Amino acid sequence: MKVTKSLWLSVQLATLAALISGCSSGPPPKKSLDNICSIFYYDDDWFDAAQDSYRRWGTPPWVQLAFIHQESTFKSHAKPKMEYFLGIPIGRASSAYGYAQATDEAWYDYQKSTGKWSAKRNDIDDALDFIGWYNYQSYKRLGISRDDPFKLYLAYHEGHTGYKRRTYLQKNWLPPIAKKVANRSRLYKSQYRQCR
Repeated sequence: MKVTKSLWLSVQLATLAALISGCSSGPPPKKSLDNICSIFYYDDDWFDAAQDSYRRWGTPPWVQLAFIHQESTFKSHAKPKMEYFLGIPIGRASSAYGYAQATDEAWYDYQKSTGKWSAKRNDIDDALDFIGWYNYQSYKRLGISRDDPFKLYLAYHEGHTGYKRRTYLQKNWLPPIAKKVANRSRLYKSQYRQCR
């Protein structure tokens, strides 16, 4: 009789776990990625996370989500592509991971600075908090406005030292990407006013 109850309990717990995981957030449908309201309506956890980060660090939600769109297209487990040599995988270009594509080093600095040791790069709350934190560092160290997505993105991509050295000028492909982030941020900002 104990075995039967134990088995029944295991089945019930497995069913509950399946139901809970079925409700967890995934990326919004691709057609919604061009509209910040659709993203927030799809999962209001993202709205709450963006607001929390905004209150704490000062980077507006439309800038945060433009970064996430560029970095991972809202994929929680995004990683850089695998690199190959003669058809043999040799590793990834960097340790970037998650929504914000934070590297191991940058994530460690964030955890150390904030004391959020349990923060995860594939958690939208932590990823948006990281973006807010990083942009706050850019504001403090480099004097970049937290409402200037073009410069913030260059500093985010190149790091603060790289931004100071203007390494982005040696990468003719990078400023157009930063401009794309700035344009998306402007689009999201205009939409944001309508969906609050």
